[in-house]
This record gives sequence, structure tokens and C-alpha cells, in this order.
Amino acid sequence: QVQLVESGGGSVQAGGSLRLSCAAFGYAYTSYCMAWVRRASGKEREGVAAIDSDGSTFYADTVKGRFTISKDNAKNTLYLQMNSLKPEDTAMYYCAADFRDLGRTMVAGGADFRYWGQGTQVTVSS
Repeated sequence: QVQLVESGGGSVQAGGSLRLSCAAFGYAYTSYCMAWVRRASGKEREGVAAIDSDGSTFYADTVKGRFTISKDNAKNTLYLQMNSLKPEDTAMYYCAADFRDLGRTMVAGGADFRYWGQGTQVTVSS
């Protein structure tokens, strides 16, 4: 059974930083595509960043240059370093995984990941 557990959300002022973590259990972690997807209140879900099984990374234009996705295979943990946060980054952030490499599809819109975490809230105040 695949399980994804996020942590690291919180409240921060604009310009600040946060690091989200996603601990993964129950599958061949290194062979999966991992991603961060967010949903702001009243808005559509948005793919933020993804890392394919070969290590290729993909970012939404809205976070390029500010967010960095990475993973520690030894710890089965995915990270999202978020710098220069803006109020519009406020959202629930979800960790997602799939055995298909969906990074390119995600940034183009429409990736449907198979596995999801419960989410962690990020709130950025101005």
C-alpha cells in the first residue's frame, strides 16, 4: 500500500521561505515520478513541481526560480524548498506519486497522479 505523508507547512510572511517534506512508504520509491500539487481556495488544482524517475525536474511558470524540488532516495523523502514566497502561493500543498513519468504532462496541465498525500497548508501573508 502506497502512503505519502506531508509535513512542513505553516504561516510565513511574504518574502520568506518554507520547506515541505513528503515521506513515502510502500513502493519502489526511486522508480516513481513524484510531484507537488497545490490547490488554493476557490481555484483549480495546480501542478507546482515534479521530478521524474530519471531525476528530470519540471516546474510551473508561477514558481520557476523560487521553488526547488528534490528527493533523498536513502530516506524515501521528497522535498519542496520554497523561497521568496508570495501571498498567491497560499494553498494546500499535496504530495503525489505515480509509476508513470508525468512531469512534462503536469506542467502542461492535466496530470492525474495515482497516489496522494493528505496535504499540508501553506499560508503567506503580505
